[in-house]
Amino acid sequence: MQIFFNKYFFIFFITVFQIAGSVAQTTISGSVHDKKGEPLTGANIYLQGTYDGVSSDVAGNFIFITNQTDNKVLKIEFVGFEGFSQEVALIGMPLIFDVVLKETFNEMKAVTITAGTFEAGDKKKSVTLTSLDMVTTAGAMGDVYGALQTLPGTSLNGESGKLFVKGGSSDESQTYIDGTLVYAPYNSSPPLTSTRGRFNPFMFKGMVFSTGGYSAEYGQALSSVLQLNTNDLPIEDEFNISLLTVSAGLAGTKKWNSGAITASLNYTNLKPYMALVPQNINWSHPPEYLASDVSVRQKTGKSGMLKLYATLSYSDMTLNRVNLNDDMQITSYDLHNNNLYVNGSWRTMIGTKWTYRTGFSITENRDKVGYGDANFKEELRGVHYKNVFAHQLNKKINLRFGADLFMKEYSNDFSEKEEKFVSQFQNNSMATFAEAEVYISNKFVTRVGGRYEYSGYLNKANISPRISTAYKISEHSQVSLAYGWFYQNPLNTYLLYTNLLEPERADHYILTFQSSKNKRILRSEIYYKDYKNLVKVDPSEFYLPQAYNNLGYGSAYGIDVFWRDNKTIRNSEYWISYGYIESERDFRDFPAKAIPSFVSRHNLSVVYKYWIDEIRSLVGVSYRYSSPRPYHDPNLPGFNNRETIPFQTLDVNISYLHRENVIFYAAVTNLPGFKQEFGQRYAQIPDSDGQFASEVIIPGASRFFILACFITLSKRGDLNQLDQIE
Repeated sequence: MQIFFNKYFFIFFITVFQIAGSVAQTTISGSVHDKKGEPLTGANIYLQGTYDGVSSDVAGNFIFITNQTDNKVLKIEFVGFEGFSQEVALIGMPLIFDVVLKETFNEMKAVTITAGTFEAGDKKKSVTLTSLDMVTTAGAMGDVYGALQTLPGTSLNGESGKLFVKGGSSDESQTYIDGTLVYAPYNSSPPLTSTRGRFNPFMFKGMVFSTGGYSAEYGQALSSVLQLNTNDLPIEDEFNISLLTVSAGLAGTKKWNSGAITASLNYTNLKPYMALVPQNINWSHPPEYLASDVSVRQKTGKSGMLKLYATLSYSDMTLNRVNLNDDMQITSYDLHNNNLYVNGSWRTMIGTKWTYRTGFSITENRDKVGYGDANFKEELRGVHYKNVFAHQLNKKINLRFGADLFMKEYSNDFSEKEEKFVSQFQNNSMATFAEAEVYISNKFVTRVGGRYEYSGYLNKANISPRISTAYKISEHSQVSLAYGWFYQNPLNTYLLYTNLLEPERADHYILTFQSSKNKRILRSEIYYKDYKNLVKVDPSEFYLPQAYNNLGYGSAYGIDVFWRDNKTIRNSEYWISYGYIESERDFRDFPAKAIPSFVSRHNLSVVYKYWIDEIRSLVGVSYRYSSPRPYHDPNLPGFNNRETIPFQTLDVNISYLHRENVIFYAAVTNLPGFKQEFGQRYAQIPDSDGQFASEVIIPGASRFFILACFITLSKRGDLNQLDQIE
């Protein structure tokens, strides 16, 4: 009887326990996905403070049973997304959840604004050119501006060599080094002869080339801004020797724990070269250059970097040219140039979320010209001082604001026999700017800002609103929009005679698509530029203030396409650039609205580079084409009534790594010898038959050859100048 009782008591106890247990159990199930409805596989679902939980399956579904009671917190987490947290009552009733997780902000994955902007530098998130491209592109011959002319949006003007962007003249583009202005970025040259930039590409670790819609930090440029960023600390001490058929150079670097100093000396003389290679220009004193520079970099504190750079250069050249206004007599054009440029910058962190950047630049440029009995002396002195603060308000909002002070003196002296004229002006101006970059999500960013500028000489102020935005349409593709107002003071040669003008203005509208995947980049951009307040001048009375007004206007619109492929062909890379533009203006001395002579409707560049392992050589080939440009023939009715012939060139170079520290280099431009002409220049007065004498404008030579050897001496012996060759 006792055994029977105990048996049934045990059964009763187990049954009651099971019932109680089943009452305490709670089933938690549901699904987890993103806001597009895509399932999140492997999400972690659990009750906080317990071991109860599960991971979501491939469909984003989950289910688990818990014996916990009372109130607990249900957590759902997935890498890259904001977590889900909710208090739940565990009373045995099933709980079902349909959870949508929001993607967290990730600066490394976030969309970047690309409208109107090309970036170079190995550490950039969105790279279309690398730093090495700046110096290894065939035909660029070591010129920063020459390499940029292989990008869409630029128009090639062979008789100038300067940068012409999206229907703008070279005067509408500005160059900045470490954030401060370079007042005279090009070497001086005689009229209608090509020039190049003053600075060696190996000074820079990267660049940002803005062909429109650029940041409110920069102003006084109607078309484009080129931002060059100098190198930081070197790896070790080194000494470089450069021997070229036209020049020679020495450079040395000394490094210490927290800083370094680099100094260089370069001498160029084209006389021996031109004695061997036929020239189209009659040089009585071929171009001769002497340049020296010094650069100091010093770490300050835990996060600061101080940079100082100074360069001093001298050039001398004389050519003999037909004087079309003096019965075709040969007249010498003698040019002497002295240039001093000093740049300093300091960048540091203030706390954890503030960055302070300050800098200055000093430019002094003097040109002395003798042309027959006439003598010209042009002097430009400029100072730029800048302060910029940047603050990360939170992960999604970055603020930046600052101020600029510009001081410029410009003078132009002219003398001929007993006559002498001196004209000069001084303009002190200031500017302030502020902008905010707001990340709505990883896929959407907007930058809103404005710039205020005031010119003391013109006594005029203006405000420039700027806005840019970008949206990531897929993991590898995005679209960007940019709009803004951009002002620029009139040319120095106009301000010599009047201060009654308004700043010129251009409104930019830009839409860009960019896709980057598997080392391939596709970029296309359409744009429209609306020009207002352009200066018009009556050339017959250029010395009178009333000869100038702001009644000029114009427009430019077009499409640019860029394709780069670093993967398809082994050991090779190439890019293709194409730009189409329509542009008309009524400005300067134009009698009516017309296409400016610096605009070519079609521009094509194809650049190819191939590394040959067997002979340790880098071969580069580039082809460039520009459609005919208009120019004015006073012997025909109308204005800008003729066209140049199409321009084309095929350039080749090769770099041979003889040893780890010795490189041999060879290059030739226009290898096939394509005929190249840039229109004609005309006399200012007609002859006895009423005709204006003329002469065809052609390049200095049909081809340009160069041979070079670059030697690097260092402790390890494996450093070289492969990233410094032209």
